[in-house]
Amino acid sequence: MTTLSGYLRTAFRWQRGRQGSGYDKMLLLTARWPLPFDSYLIRYPEGSAIPPHTDPVQTGRHYRLNIVVKASPRGGEFICATPIWQSRRIKFFRPDACEHSVTRVEGGSRYVLSVGWVLKDRPT
Repeated sequence: MTTLSGYLRTAFRWQRGRQGSGYDKMLLLTARWPLPFDSYLIRYPEGSAIPPHTDPVQTGRHYRLNIVVKASPRGGEFICATPIWQSRRIKFFRPDACEHSVTRVEGGSRYVLSVGWVLKDRPT
C-alpha cells in the first residue's frame, strides 16, 4: 500500500484471501515506517482451510503474530512445524521460513487477528 487513498480504498472491507482456500481478510492498519507492518482480521468460514505453504519476502525476515479471537467448534487448527512460540490462541512464527497451514474449519467460523512485519537483514 503506497498511498493514503490506497489504504482508504481497502481498509475495513472484506477481501478474498490468497490460496483460493475460502478465507477472507480485512485490512485494519498498515505502515511502511518506522517498521513496515500490516494487521488484518481474518475470517475462516465453515469449510475453509489453508494448504501448507510459505510466504516468501524479497529481503529480510518476515514475522507474524496470530491471535485467535474466535475458535471454530472443530478444525481450524493452525499447523506450523517450527513456531517461535505458540499457545492455544497465540501463534508467533516466521511465515517466510516455516511451512504453515490451517485445517478445515467445521461447525462454525474462526476469526484471527494477524499482525505481521518484516525486519531487514543486518549487514555482517
